[in-house]
Amino acid sequence: MKINQNVRHFASRKALELPVVSDIVKEKLVDLHTRIFLEKADEAHREERRERLDAFFDATMDTYLAALQQGAPEAEAREITHIQANFDFYNHGWTEMMEFPSDELDDHYDRYREFFDRHGIAIEDPLGEFLPAGGIPDAPSTPEKLDEPEHPYAEGGFADDVYVQGPDGEIQVGGQDEPADVDVTDAPGVDEDAEA
Repeated sequence: MKINQNVRHFASRKALELPVVSDIVKEKLVDLHTRIFLEKADEAHREERRERLDAFFDATMDTYLAALQQGAPEAEAREITHIQANFDFYNHGWTEMMEFPSDELDDHYDRYREFFDRHGIAIEDPLGEFLPAGGIPDAPSTPEKLDEPEHPYAEGGFADDVYVQGPDGEIQVGGQDEPADVDVTDAPGVDEDAEA
């Protein structure tokens, strides 16, 4: 998968591991991801998906932290959460929201199979053990879109590794090293002027 990576991603990582500020950053990141993916959704279905996406992305923040704690680099930990989201989008027939084509689902799963198996994550069970005890809200599916899926925002051909596009537009495999001078105030929500 191709993802972006900049100083705000590293600042968010640092902030999510701190007491107090982590709640603020988590809420901001959830709002940000919900907004971004709802903009990709068909307009007629946006609001009915909002509550589920909020809860889903909230749960993936726990996945992200677990992946980091188990030694994954920042880009891979974040990619894992995006793959989880794409599993859920596929399961609901929300193909217009997917970041990679549905025929690459198995390839993305296989790359992180060890992590996914350890935590009970599967294509048909995207959150696995990260599903909150009370579950998350459901939202109407559009299964008819699976017959001839359209992926206007998907980029195929990046299933063999994590590809990171830096601020200069250059793409590199595996992600960047964390800068030495990461400032938590660059994380979304910490400084009102910061954006992801």
